[in-house]
Amino acid sequence: MTPLRRPPRLAPGARVAVVAPSGPIPEERLAAGLDVLRGWGLDPVAAPHVLGRHGELGYLAGGDADRAADLQNAWCDPAVDAVICARGGYGAQRMVDALDWEAMRAAGPKAFVGFSDITTLHEAFAVRLGLVTLHGPMAAGVDFVKSARAQEHLRATLFDPESVRTIRSDGTALVPGRARGVTLGGCLSLIAGGIGTPHTRDSARGGLLCLEDVGEETYRLDRYLTQLLRAGMLDGVAGLLLGSWAECDPYEEVRTLLVDRLGGLGVPVAEQFGFGHCDDALTLPFGVAAELDADAGTLTLEEPALS
Repeated sequence: MTPLRRPPRLAPGARVAVVAPSGPIPEERLAAGLDVLRGWGLDPVAAPHVLGRHGELGYLAGGDADRAADLQNAWCDPAVDAVICARGGYGAQRMVDALDWEAMRAAGPKAFVGFSDITTLHEAFAVRLGLVTLHGPMAAGVDFVKSARAQEHLRATLFDPESVRTIRSDGTALVPGRARGVTLGGCLSLIAGGIGTPHTRDSARGGLLCLEDVGEETYRLDRYLTQLLRAGMLDGVAGLLLGSWAECDPYEEVRTLLVDRLGGLGVPVAEQFGFGHCDDALTLPFGVAAELDADAGTLTLEEPALS
């Protein structure tokens, strides 16, 4: 696994498009998130269908074609410097195949931010565009609009990435040790659900795989991890970073599973690393070469996330 191309960092006055590839957006939270971005000196622009609603499937932010068009048009607009997702939910898998990847590649690199259901797009951007992306809080997420720490870590990553080359967690080592590799990952259920589909890698060999999830019972987490193991996704993985397991079963039960499924891989595993569906979530770049120190709870990037 090799490092991916780093998009340019942002500067005051940069135009940022906010898109909704997945679930519907509460208007008041979108307004609050846009205000935060304006406070950073950015020029945020909401995509035409960002407040859309699917006529029959209420968990989708409008039709698949509209959601895909918003993302593609924002990416291909030369006046747009970055694209930030409004929220996760569900729906990215339904629209990812409708994107014109040749046109998006021709448009050149720019920063892309999101997490949760956006895991599908992180993988697609890596496979089809070869770009570093940012696993971080989204513009209309309650975790973003109410968390100064989450806002500041994302802002620093976008504007001054040298200042966050070492990402520190308050977590501990599930399995001690150090490892070097290229970061990738996201929401565990989406990684498992993407195996065998287009625009998705089938191996994390040589990578530092970052995993988290929300609202899953332990047996379902077991199913996802076992699927990764059986599919060979974890063969040759260099190390693992585990984020939050919000609204899952009690953490001691989840931790027992994580030890059972991941402890025998023989690689460092850092737990409770502070990314994902949690308060004050950190922003992690995917596609960057880095060193994990599981004992210290640090991820040190070899280069800044953005150029």
